[in-house]
Amino acid sequence: MIIDKLKKVNEKETVRVRNEKASDRMIGKWVKCDECKEIIYKEDLHDNLSVCPNCGKHFRLSARRRIKQIADEGTFKEIGENILTKDPLNFEGYLKKVESLKEKTKIEEAVKCGTCEIEGQKVVLGVMDGNFLMGSMGSAVGERITLAIETAIKENLPLIMFCVSGGARMQEGIVSLMQMAKTSSAIAKLNENGNLYISVFTDPTTGGVTASFASLGDIILAEPKALIGFAGPRVIEQTIKQKLPEGFQRSEFLLGHGFIDKIVERKDMKETLAKLVRLHTKGGRK
Repeated sequence: MIIDKLKKVNEKETVRVRNEKASDRMIGKWVKCDECKEIIYKEDLHDNLSVCPNCGKHFRLSARRRIKQIADEGTFKEIGENILTKDPLNFEGYLKKVESLKEKTKIEEAVKCGTCEIEGQKVVLGVMDGNFLMGSMGSAVGERITLAIETAIKENLPLIMFCVSGGARMQEGIVSLMQMAKTSSAIAKLNENGNLYISVFTDPTTGGVTASFASLGDIILAEPKALIGFAGPRVIEQTIKQKLPEGFQRSEFLLGHGFIDKIVERKDMKETLAKLVRLHTKGGRK
């Protein structure tokens, strides 16, 4: 009888521990897929490169996770990290919001740039982060990207940019719009120098980023179903008073109309980039 009682106590303790683990998993550790509506455990999602295991939806990535997925371990060396946000228009509450975002996201700006290796191939890598003011391009973002381009020219390296953005940063007005010309001019110099430039569209890439350096790649790749465009579909419909085609501004539509070169799933992205860089190194432009 004593043994039976001990078994029951152990069974109850096991159930209690299981319930505690289950409740622990329930608190902020689940995410719902917008495409298939399935509930996914966050750790399982991260282990699958932040791609839904049920329908293949590519969730948005932070710059930190993207770099971890693309760069060989321990090779990423950041450049331009000291280029920080300015407030040229004295826009009320702007710097306070930026400081709040820094604390929340643990990043300093909407893009991270640096040198790294991808399967042993040295490149300059820039990764935009939609968690910071939706990846909007202000003066600091433009300067960091320009520095990355200049580094590629100086060290004669290929440049790879992962783009995600809501466009220009309204709090910086015309200064933000000037970054379109600045980055495009730097890309022109990169092209004159004969360096390979690969641009990768991720969801969403819109506004001034699409209208400048993001669309100037020698090779333009995109993740599946990424929203790519200048203005959003709702704004366009309201402007032209017409219904847009199905899937308009998505990667698949743009591939069919010659705007991008290839759609690459996240699991194949590192290998694809390494192959392109390797081909360019062996027989590319001089």
